[in-house]
Amino acid sequence: MYNDFNMADQLASDQKKPESVVKENVTIQPQPTVRFEPEKELFGWKAASRPFKKKDRDFWVRLVTIAGVFAVILFLIEGTMPVVLMISLLFLFYVLSTVEPEEIEYKITNKGIKIADKRIDWDLLTRFWFTKRGESELLVVGTLGLSGRLELIINESDKDKIRKTLLNFLPEEEMAPTNMDKMSGWLTSKLSGN
Repeated sequence: MYNDFNMADQLASDQKKPESVVKENVTIQPQPTVRFEPEKELFGWKAASRPFKKKDRDFWVRLVTIAGVFAVILFLIEGTMPVVLMISLLFLFYVLSTVEPEEIEYKITNKGIKIADKRIDWDLLTRFWFTKRGESELLVVGTLGLSGRLELIINESDKDKIRKTLLNFLPEEEMAPTNMDKMSGWLTSKLSGN
């Protein structure tokens, strides 16, 4: 019981003590207001999902001959696994070269670029430029991801509209070709016989 009275007296004396702490003037800055803007389509088009050109018989004869020579060399050096891998890659290339790509919808929105309803936001994109591969006109967009770029097929008539829309978000500057680009271009020219 004595402790209860003692605690009550102590609380009362704490309340009577003058404050010795000086309060500083603290200004509270207003928090930025976040506006959620709905996604708006700025431009859209439909095109094939990848460049496609039907290969002729001479191309396949060259490719199988070169792959056969490499397969024999790899079999003598390593055994069967590299040969199986080479055959599977050759089969994949054959399927991609004979099956025509589907037509998909591309959109440029105020939030990013949509490819078949999958959006890549503007903060993941760095620059854009146009190029031609075979008979296809391409829009190439640099990315911060692992692949380093997106290649979208465009209709040649839409090129100016796409450029005008993209310049609001990204700079137009072509990236120098990498060693892999140079090597694949050289290999393609040798296999196609040009």
